[in-house]
Amino acid sequence: MHAYRSLATRFARIGAVEDAAGILGWDAQTLMPNGAAEGRAEQLAQLRVITHEILTAAETGNLIAQASDDEAALGPWERANLREMRRAYRHASAVPGDLVAASSKASSRSEMAWREARETSDFAMLTPLLAETLRLQREVGEAKGAALGLAPYDALLDGYDPGMRRAAIDPLFSALRETLPGLIGAIRDRQAAMPAPIPLPGRFPVAAQKALGLTLMRAAGFDFERGRLDSSLHPFCGGASDDVRITTRYDEADATRALMGVLHETGHALYEQGRPAAWLYQPVGNARGMSLHESQSLLIEMQACRSAEFCAYLAPRLRESFGGEGSAWDADNLHRLYTRVEPGLIRVDADEVTYPAHILLRYDLETAMIAGDLAVADLPGAFDEGMRGLLGLRVPNDRLGCLQDIHWPGGSFGYFPTYTLGAMASAQLFRAARESRPGIPTDLAEGDFTALRGWLRENVHGRGSLMETDELLVAATGKPLCAEDYMRHLRHRYLGEG
Repeated sequence: MHAYRSLATRFARIGAVEDAAGILGWDAQTLMPNGAAEGRAEQLAQLRVITHEILTAAETGNLIAQASDDEAALGPWERANLREMRRAYRHASAVPGDLVAASSKASSRSEMAWREARETSDFAMLTPLLAETLRLQREVGEAKGAALGLAPYDALLDGYDPGMRRAAIDPLFSALRETLPGLIGAIRDRQAAMPAPIPLPGRFPVAAQKALGLTLMRAAGFDFERGRLDSSLHPFCGGASDDVRITTRYDEADATRALMGVLHETGHALYEQGRPAAWLYQPVGNARGMSLHESQSLLIEMQACRSAEFCAYLAPRLRESFGGEGSAWDADNLHRLYTRVEPGLIRVDADEVTYPAHILLRYDLETAMIAGDLAVADLPGAFDEGMRGLLGLRVPNDRLGCLQDIHWPGGSFGYFPTYTLGAMASAQLFRAARESRPGIPTDLAEGDFTALRGWLRENVHGRGSLMETDELLVAATGKPLCAEDYMRHLRHRYLGEG
């Protein structure tokens, strides 16, 4: 047990350093002046090197080996913790420290350049920095792949979604490619035969949007003693253990998008705030991968808060917040606004039916880039071609195309598929929650998330990384990840089937 306790002390240090990096990363995207970018890149790189050095030290490997010899004496949480320690050690020890530092600096520089490039719609400005980020991420993938016996992309994917592989994703995504065009067409035909939703009229002051967003966060159960809401160019959830920072972006011409953005990030935050308190600074206390993390944001935003029941709660509060008058502010119209299916260029603004097409495109592009089959300079043209093929849309400029997302400049290759995998898991989990607690829809009409949040705390949040992803889903829903409940949900909500 001594070896295991020594490991736990080491990983608690790593957790504290990662929390510090989380706050610095949040600051870089919200408050930091542009002139501090180079210094911040160095700070974050050094923190990542520190965690890498602790992880890859010979003593860490020796302690893992010794603790493994005594594994039978450990309890279930300790055994799972040791499993996650091994996983982290294998990933870290596969990558040389100088590559960790170089990759971190390149990503930070590329991310800061992306902000200006996006603003001016100038992909050429970003191209050399993104190319360097890609080159280094490819090296990371190759190094990890060699150590883990995985293809480079699978090795990068495993860092975001432990155990997930292209061999599991490709059949699910191939089925979506075949099903989506017909489904989108059928839904749009059905909606065209119905009264069109009335856009909410007027201007929507940011202060009023934020106030309503805070009200909705409180209703969902966000703990403001351990977190906060801010603004950023790209909405995200970050920060540290017991200090969860979420952001959104506001548009004074449209209040509906920012509110759903807040609820989406609140779903992420509830997961972070619901992790097992006794294990917050241990690997077993971490969220169980990004597919499950995305399932929590999409469960709150898409499954719960775009439901007719929640719209009945939200409509009068919208009306009161912005002085609305007339039928545009009725719950039925609000529900039709939030479930309108219409192909668009911007991923984060996409409806839940066309959203998977945005992920299919990015999945195709990033797997090609990591494989060396697509050069960064050719990305804008490939993005435009993919949008035409999947959604029938032409991309008029880079800002609305390949510059809209922060992921690739930030070095997050392997992240994108988790969004649609998360959408599948969200439908699966929401179905199971409603079956377990049938009063959830009625509660949502009152703005009461207690039962839903309680079920999620018990079956997802509070389990941390105690189980592998499919093991957790089987325990919570009776089956591993599949597309069945997701497709049933879409057909029920948008075509009235089932």
